[in-house]
Order: sequence, then structure tokens, then C-alpha cells
Amino acid sequence: MKDIRSAFSVLLSRMGFNSDFILAKLAQSGSDRCYFRIIVDEKSFIGTYVPNRLEGECFVNLARKFKLSGASVPEVFEVSDDFHTYIQEDLGDISLFSVLSMPQSDNLIKQSLQKLVKMQKIPLAIWKDACMEKDFCHRQVMWDLNYFKYEYLKARNVDFNESLLEDDFERLADRLLSMPTRYWGFMMRDCQSRNVMIADGHPVFIDFQAGRFGPALYDAVSFLWQARAGFSSDMRRELLDEYCKEFCAGDFILKQEMLSYLDAFVLFRTLQVLGAYGYRGLVQHRSHFLLSIPPALANLRELLGAGALDEYPELKRSCRVLVDDPISDFSLAHGRLRVDVYSFSYKKGYPENLSGNGGGFMFDCRAIHNPGRYDEYKYLTGRDQEVIDFLESRGEVRSFLKNSWALTDPAIERYISRGFSHLQIGFGCTGGQHRSVYCAQQTAGHIREIFPEVDLHINHLEHP
Repeated sequence: MKDIRSAFSVLLSRMGFNSDFILAKLAQSGSDRCYFRIIVDEKSFIGTYVPNRLEGECFVNLARKFKLSGASVPEVFEVSDDFHTYIQEDLGDISLFSVLSMPQSDNLIKQSLQKLVKMQKIPLAIWKDACMEKDFCHRQVMWDLNYFKYEYLKARNVDFNESLLEDDFERLADRLLSMPTRYWGFMMRDCQSRNVMIADGHPVFIDFQAGRFGPALYDAVSFLWQARAGFSSDMRRELLDEYCKEFCAGDFILKQEMLSYLDAFVLFRTLQVLGAYGYRGLVQHRSHFLLSIPPALANLRELLGAGALDEYPELKRSCRVLVDDPISDFSLAHGRLRVDVYSFSYKKGYPENLSGNGGGFMFDCRAIHNPGRYDEYKYLTGRDQEVIDFLESRGEVRSFLKNSWALTDPAIERYISRGFSHLQIGFGCTGGQHRSVYCAQQTAGHIREIFPEVDLHINHLEHP
């Protein structure tokens, strides 16, 4: 940590900051990258430490090229000579995944797909030399399919004929690679709502360092068939139709040809993520990945029903065994921690604790500047964008929530490890309308992102 702080100090000095700074480590995801929030001279940045130099170099170079080309990516301000550390734009703490249940998410989802097309269609010559990965190819397809075979099929003790399965894998690879290159572009590789941040009300893509030249449809499928995103079949098809129309510039014939490859790419992505869930969940026992297995198997069941595996008989037989596996109904609903997040009015008192164990956290939001004092906000709530912009523009609510989460996050982690059943978190303000509602919404999104295994409930007592 001391060496990392020193590295960031050098970068900040290059940016013209010579005063002391606050360095706070952010929650780590599945990768080895470490993220830090840097506060210096009342400005906020994200500092990144990457153990793999090539990965850091690729992200920085791609981000800079895409930014100059108008893509929706974070700005990189400074980078170390060895590419292990760099400082980039602070996009906040709200991912698209954390707001999928909110009313404004439909528009954000559509925006994300539109911005994805824009990034994918940036001319190859601009970004190709920044990629660390080779173009999408037969070898890469077989790596992912064999990842599924070894980390999921074998982990679930499915009996299969390996030679026949490899024949099916070859056929699937041939189908994927037969897509004409006019439908190729920048393939982000892991395009999902967790890798889309919402900054100033707009989606921004992150985590694209493994990108390469490949079939653009793969990213749209990854986004819409993300296991826990919860998109309905109808919504997926409608959004995908709009995506392909955008990519093909309205050409109906090209759009139909692009869509003809859909089943193959949905099948490929589903198998690829099951391999990842098998390794991270069944082998490493990470609850977030375990929770993603049932919805991924639901996608596989839908593919079987639609006949998408009919050309791959041994794979089809093996997948039928998988969807009948008891793990397809796996749930942590029994025995998992329930977290209730409340907004309330201090005029009407604290929310009732129905768990029988008392305790929890109650945070007083009344020290935060109140938008309810102004006529234009009186009839809005903390879920309305105008109020959100008002609170976030002042900055004080961010430090308030950061300090609140510094208390609640360790408690949730400990409650989970000790097998506790319930935790209550409340945010109160004068009327229970603006500040408390905003803080409860943000906290629920934060918990959903960091602790997806909890049974989360949000309750607005004054404005349900």
C-alpha cells in the first residue's frame, strides 16, 4: 500500500497536485486490479493499480484513443512509466446493474446499446494497435468452450463423450466464425451492466482492456443475456432488434443477416459464462457467481426449447442433463441475510423493527442541504433526477454516504459470515421525501453491487 501511495503521489505531482491526498481503496471485483478513490484539493479521481503491465497499457491506450474518437469511456489523466498505475476520471459509484430496478433504467439501457454501437464502429485503424489480444479466432472460441467443459460440465460430474462433444464444439466455432467481417468491430468481450457506470445520468463503459476485433453481436448478447440482469425474452428481442438496426444503419437485409447468427452467439456466451461461474462459484465458492448459475441455466433451458442446440447432439444431450440438475433451482433465499433499507421522516419516528432482534443502523440526513426548501423540488422525491442532480452537485452527500457505508459494509460482511438473518438500515430526514429517499436508494444499489448474495428490500415509508 505504501508503494502504491507513492506511485499515485508521483502521478498527482505530474498533474499539478502537490498537497496531501486521501487514498481510499474500493471494493475489489473478480480481477486482480485494485481501485482507489483519490481526494486531493477537493477534487476526486480514481487511481488504478494493475499487476499485469500489458493489461494496464492496453486499457490506457484504448481509453485514450476511444476518448478522442468520441466514445463513452473514462478519461485517463496520468499513467506511470511502467503502466502499473494510472489515474482516471471518477465516474462515481453507480453502475447500470445497481439501477436496473429503477424507473430510469429503460432509457439508460437503450443509451448503453447506442453508445456501444458507436464505440464498436470506430475505425479499426484507430485502435487496433492498442489491443493486447489477437482477433477473435478459432483458438479463442475453443478456449472458452473447453473452459465450459472442464470447469462446469466436469465440475457437475456430467457424463459425456468427449470426442463427440469436441466435434460439436468445432461445428459451433465454424458457425460463429462464418459471420462476415462487415458485422465485426471492437468487441469489448465482457460487455455487461456491471461494466457500465452511470455518470451525470449517462452510461460510460469500463473494463474493456481485453477487447479485440471480433463479431460485434457478441457484446450485445453479453449485455442482454447477462444472467442476473433479469431482462425478459421480449425485452431482449426488442432491444436487440434496435441494436442491429443501429449497427446496420437501418438496412433491413443486413440487419436480418446479422440476426441470423443470434442463437449461435447466445449459446456460445451462455457456455462461456457457465465456465466462469463454475470456476469462480463451484471451485472458489464465491457466492456472487453461485447466484448467477440458476439464471444462466434458465437461458440454456430457453435455448434448448428453441432448438438452438439441435445441430450439436452431444452438447445438447449434456446440456439437458445440466438444466435438470438440482443446482438449477439453487437459491440462497433460505438462510441468507435479509437487509431492509428504509427512508423515513423524523417527524413520524423510526421505522418499526419486525425482525425481533432490534439493532441496525439509523443515519440522520438532516445536516445535508435540503432541496425541499426550494419550490421547484417540493413535489419531487429523492428518486427524481432533478433532486439527484441537486444533491450530487453539492458533493456533501457523497462523503455522507461514504462514511455511512464504512459502517454498514463491514457489518453486512460479518453478519453473512456469522449466519445472521436480518439487518436494518435507515435514513431519516425531516419529511422523508428527498434526502432520505436518495440515500436509501443509493445504499440499496451499493449493497446490491457489493453483496449480491443478500436478500435486499428497500422501503420508502413516506413515498412508497
